Amino acid sequence: MKASELRELSVSELEIKLKDLKEELFNLRFQLAINQLENPMRITAVKRDIARVSTVIRELADTEA
Repeated sequence: MKASELRELSVSELEIKLKDLKEELFNLRFQLAINQLENPMRITAVKRDIARVSTVIRELADTEA
């Protein structure tokens, strides 16, 4: 997901997206622990998406303040 796409979303939508990504990361880590993870690079991608969403939320909070 690109940062430009994220900037078009509202803060509440971003928070929902962040929650979903964190749940996905938890599930991926669980799959990794029980050796059922098919694509280990997905963990890295989800971490980066979490960072992007967090950054955009912080940017929006700074502009509102």
